[in-house]
Formats: sequence, C-alpha cells, structure tokens
Amino acid sequence: MKRLLTFAICLLIVGTSVIKLPEITETINSYFYSTQTVMLPEKNSYAKNQSYEYIGVTDDFVPYNFQELLNIFYTILDRGYQNFTFYCPVEYQDCVNDVIKISDKNNKEVLTTLGNYVSPFNNFTLLRVKYDSAGEITVNVEYTYTDEDKNLINAKLDELWKTVVTKDMKTEDIIYAFHDYFINTTRYDEAYESELNQGIKTTHMSSKANGVLFEGYAICSGYTDAMALVLDRLNVPNFKVASTTHVWNAVKINDNWLHLDLTWDDPVSQDHSKDNLLHKFYLINTPTLEEFDIVDHAFNKSVYQELK
Repeated sequence: MKRLLTFAICLLIVGTSVIKLPEITETINSYFYSTQTVMLPEKNSYAKNQSYEYIGVTDDFVPYNFQELLNIFYTILDRGYQNFTFYCPVEYQDCVNDVIKISDKNNKEVLTTLGNYVSPFNNFTLLRVKYDSAGEITVNVEYTYTDEDKNLINAKLDELWKTVVTKDMKTEDIIYAFHDYFINTTRYDEAYESELNQGIKTTHMSSKANGVLFEGYAICSGYTDAMALVLDRLNVPNFKVASTTHVWNAVKINDNWLHLDLTWDDPVSQDHSKDNLLHKFYLINTPTLEEFDIVDHAFNKSVYQELK
C-alpha cells in the first residue's frame, strides 16, 4: 500500500512538473540571462563614437529589438572589438533569428552599411558570428587592414602632411589639397574588376587606401578609404555612402552634409596618357548630385538620412 501511495505521489510531482515546464524553463532562463556579464574590451584609437540617424553607438549590450541589436553590431565595429560576446534576453524571443538575418553571408547589405559608418581601419573583411539556442552571441572581426597596413599608411600620411599641408591652411583647404593630390597621383584601375572576375590575383591593392598611397591605382573603395582617413585625422564628421555599384564620401562641413566623390572627379578618358582632375563632385549637396542623374549615385535615403 505504501509503495502504491509513493508511486502515486511521484506521478503527481512529475505531472505537475510537465504542466509547469514552460514556466520553470522561463524562470531558469531569466535567472541564467540575468547573471551573464558582458566583458567590455578597451576601444581602439580609431573609434569614432559617433551616432547617426540610421545607427548609433550604445553602452547597453542587452538588446530588446532589431534596432538595438544593430546598434550593438555597429558599436562592436566602431570601437574595434575584435572578439566580443553578448547575450540575448529571454524577453527578445526573435533575437537569435535576427542575429542570423544580420550576419547572413548571402545578405551583406546590412553589415556592409554598418561598416560604412566606422573608420576604414575598423572595417571588416569577414565577420564570424556564432550563436546558440541559449542566446549567447559571439562576434569575431577580421579587419580589412592589417596592423602592418595601418603602420605603413599612418607613416605615409604623416609624411604627406608635411608636404601637402601648410600652416595657413584651414580644414577645407586641407580637404581640397588631398582631393587633388590623390587624384593627381592615382589612376582608376580598369583591370581590377576584370582580374577579380577571372579569379586572377589582382595586380594592385586598388580596393584599399594602399592602392592610392603606394601604388597609384585605385577603384572607388580605395579612393574613399584614403579620403576617409584624412577626414578622420581632421576630426571632420564623415561616413561612406554606398549605392549598389559605387561608394564615395559624405562630409559634414558647417553643419551641412555634403558629397565628395574622388572617383568621379578622376574620370577615365580615352587618352590614357592624359591626367584628369575635376571638382564636379567636390563637396556638393544632394540636389546638385541628383541633377547629374547618374545611376552610380542612386543611394538609399532611408539609410543615409543625413543626405536627404
């Protein structure tokens, strides 16, 4: 009789546990997530700590919606966190799914856009994102520029600052001087995309500032990165603007956001022996840019809202 009674009590306990399992699980999860500590590394010297209409830096690494999750990814990039772990709260049920959406290799637009707002030296070639069902998210960043790249580029810019910049120059004068210098010493690399598409190792590092500063060849991303590094040195607010086919600089001058496109100011001519230098796309506003009606400059205004 005692055994039968004991068995019945055990069944009752098990049955109650099964019925209450969702509540028990939620309680355990709530406790688990509430005890997680996010370790904050030191931000590097290239962090801008700048927020924009589309995205912003954050000190709160517990996301409760998609925008807060984007802000965390942006902050990881902006501060130069090479390895970073954060946790999804149990209340944000779609958190892991949204992480998957953001980090999907087949949908690079979101992450590429975030990279456009950070220093070129904190931008990434590859972002490895690991996640588990418990909501632990680990982000590993492979930077576009190696430490050797950064050292060489910084040394070159230090050298150029002594020759391109004079003491009487104002900020806009310096921007103008580097615009002209980069164009006069660089040609658009027409062979780059062809080599890339054929699987051939590209002749020049034209997609990076290295191509502009050391090789005299660049494509749009190379021109843009080189100018962005100059703007960062000047502490001039700036970010990169991207369409589906092109990228250029956005620059804030006298509280106005303007376009600066070195690639289109260095057009390729039929006479390849002739050097071209224009100022057609030098610090112009969006209405002026749109008057040219160039497909390459059709950008997403819902993202780059400062340029509306």
